[in-house]
Amino acid sequence: MRTVWRAVSRRMPDPVLPAWPSRPDPGGVRAADKRRVLEKQRMSTLALRVIALLLAAVFGLAGCSPVTVLNGLTAETGYVQHPTLPYANGPRHALDLYQPLGCTDPAPVVVFFYGGSWRSGERAEYRFAAAALAQQGLLVIVPDYRLYPEVTYPAFLQDAARAVVWTFQNAANYGGDPGRIYVMGHSAGAYLAAMLAYDARWLAAEQHSPQALAGFIGLAGPYSFLPIEDPEVQPIFHWPKTAPETQPLMHVTAHAPRTLLISPEHDPVVNPERNSVALAAALQRAGVAVTLKRYEALNHATTLGALAWPLRGLAPVLDDITAFIAAVP
Repeated sequence: MRTVWRAVSRRMPDPVLPAWPSRPDPGGVRAADKRRVLEKQRMSTLALRVIALLLAAVFGLAGCSPVTVLNGLTAETGYVQHPTLPYANGPRHALDLYQPLGCTDPAPVVVFFYGGSWRSGERAEYRFAAAALAQQGLLVIVPDYRLYPEVTYPAFLQDAARAVVWTFQNAANYGGDPGRIYVMGHSAGAYLAAMLAYDARWLAAEQHSPQALAGFIGLAGPYSFLPIEDPEVQPIFHWPKTAPETQPLMHVTAHAPRTLLISPEHDPVVNPERNSVALAAALQRAGVAVTLKRYEALNHATTLGALAWPLRGLAPVLDDITAFIAAVP
């Protein structure tokens, strides 16, 4: 199935996006032309929504995983992939790096942690997300980390911290700006990124500080999930002996980095009110710059899947991320 989708992707129009930063539209366009442009944009959005619905049907009928489909439809242009770079010893201590092409200045850097309930996941499955960001001119790092049952809390946080420290030390070698490193994650990966951003212990153990981070980007993340009700997650966090300090929400202070939170309006997997909304409120009370985006058309999986070009009509997740990074104070 992967071969079939790769063949299809070669016949698709090249979805490569403008290099970072995007240039403003030229002025002097007549009102009628502007209306035509807006109408084309609306039609494009409608078309993408139709594609998204068709892909959702394909996911249910074709017997192949959604990430296989999205990766197969991802253009291999606009970036160079440097796979399997070790950030520590061990088979789960490697990362893939996506270097954008055509950048004349050091690029902002995104360290992306995938989800999977701290039980599953492979960095190669998320090429569609990394490529989308790299095609915007961002240097993207996607690390693996150890999973349950090999490890429990806090070992995966220690791995994540090592991957971020590797990025501080090596980003410049690939055209990245070590002064503009963002941690980002989806679902359980958003938990990892949030803990690195808000709880100084993990980076401090590697002689670094979260105050060196440019920001945190969380997609449908669990930030306050005590008591732990999911029996598959309970042993990972040693329930019922789980300490409150395991929760990102408990570590919000005025020193927290700028934050972008994106979630569906409704998510039975990770409750947005209990997590993203509560975290945004805590950050606001602490005086931290935070942006919260919620979208009716998204679910838990497509909050990340909307980065892939066939699903971008569901919600402007990619635009939200690039705008957040561009709006550096």
